[in-house]
Amino acid sequence: MDASSQQQWTDRLAEHVGHIEAADPGHDFNHIKRVVKSALQFAQAEGANLWVVLPAAWLHDCVPVAKNSPLRSQASQLAADAAVDLLQQWHYPKEHLAAIHHAICAHSYSANIPCQSLEAQVVQDADRMDALGAIGIARTLMVGTGFGHPLTFHEDPFCYHREANDQAAIIDHFYTKLLKLKDSFNTAAARSEATERHQFMQQFLQQLEGEMT
Repeated sequence: MDASSQQQWTDRLAEHVGHIEAADPGHDFNHIKRVVKSALQFAQAEGANLWVVLPAAWLHDCVPVAKNSPLRSQASQLAADAAVDLLQQWHYPKEHLAAIHHAICAHSYSANIPCQSLEAQVVQDADRMDALGAIGIARTLMVGTGFGHPLTFHEDPFCYHREANDQAAIIDHFYTKLLKLKDSFNTAAARSEATERHQFMQQFLQQLEGEMT
C-alpha cells in the first residue's frame, strides 16, 4: 500500500468509524485511533500487509457490543461481517477481504480465536496493547465505574487468598485479565512494549495497596 492509498483509505475509514457510537467509554473513537497507531507501528516493524492491517484495525470494533452483553463473545465476528460488507460496498480490493475478516475475528480476547496470519497477530497485539500501561489503567477505571463496580472488594482487595471476580470490583479485572496479557503478544515489536506497560501496572497496584493499608 503506497502512501497515497494509505491516506485515502485512512480518511475514509476514520470518517466512518467516527460516526459509530461507542459501546462503553473504553472503546471510543480514541481507543480505535490508538489501536490503528499501534497496528501501523507493528506492521511496519514486522513487514505485515497494510491492505489487511489498516482496515482491520479501523473496523475491529465497528459493531459496538457492551462488555456485559450476552453477545460479547460474538462481537468480533459481528464486526468482521459488518466490515467486509462495508468494504465490499466501497469496492475495496476483494483479494484482501478474507484476511481482513479473520484479523478482526481473531483480535478479540474473549473470542479466543488463534491468529492464522501475521496481519491478524499485528491487529490482535495492537488491540491488547491498549489494555496495558497507563491507558489500560484509565480505561479499566472508566469502564468499571460505568458498570457501577466499587474500586476494590471489601475483603482481600488484591486477591491474595480469593479468586478474582471483575464483576465484584474494578481492581479484580487486573487479576482476571490485564496481568495475564503480557505473555500473549505475538510479535517481537509488541512484546517489548507490553513488558514495560505490564511493569507499570504492577507498580500502580503496589502503590495503591501501599496507600490503602
